[in-house]
Amino acid sequence: MTYVFDFSGFGIYAGMLARGVAVTLWLTAISTVLGGLVGIAGASISVAGPRWARTMIATYVELIRNTPFLVQLFFVFFGLPGLGIHIDEMQAAVLAMTVNLGAYATEIVRAGIDSIPRGQVQAAQALGLQGRQVFRHVVLPQALANVFPALLSQVLIVMLGSAVVSQISVPDLTSAAAFIQSRNFRSFESYLIVTATYLFLSIVLRQLLNRLGRGLFAGRSPRTPSAPAGPPNWRNGWTLFGGRRPQTLATERSQ
Repeated sequence: MTYVFDFSGFGIYAGMLARGVAVTLWLTAISTVLGGLVGIAGASISVAGPRWARTMIATYVELIRNTPFLVQLFFVFFGLPGLGIHIDEMQAAVLAMTVNLGAYATEIVRAGIDSIPRGQVQAAQALGLQGRQVFRHVVLPQALANVFPALLSQVLIVMLGSAVVSQISVPDLTSAAAFIQSRNFRSFESYLIVTATYLFLSIVLRQLLNRLGRGLFAGRSPRTPSAPAGPPNWRNGWTLFGGRRPQTLATERSQ
């Protein structure tokens, strides 16, 4: 049996495919920003927060990482209205993608924070920086630089995973393909075009984000820790949420 490719009737659907691409990129951009903020907040709490807060973050991360994204999406879109929370399909998609990315970003950023040598913190403390200043100006920039490739990969995974939002009638790229093949009955060609489009978007987005990362983290190349790092060391003399002034090196030497 010989299959004859026929792309002649796809020109009239170019606008629909373009709108699908725009929706996919918009969902990815919004969820990346919000999910990144959730990840940074979650990682900071995991490292230096009180015990009850660390337990909540750990529960959130394990819950999201061990359940399918499609189930999370259905829970948000179909489950929340049962609690009196009514949102449309676009809001549900953004919320589900943000919650999903936030859980993975939390673990990625936490690993980046743990990779920072304690000497970096001690040097900042010796200059008189407070706990939040140490985290904001010393720890976080280097941590993000160390884990940026992993964060980039996770963003691309979220973009590709956004294809399932078509299941709740979000007019994304996959939804456009489903509509087109239902009209012209050229399923192979329809999904071949969408596959090539996702591939193109992934390559271009990776290149753009790599350029952005090189610009943001210039001079902050990943380094191998020269001293043991980890939660016990971070909480010795430095806390993100505590009100006391961190110890300086001079204070530590006098003890």
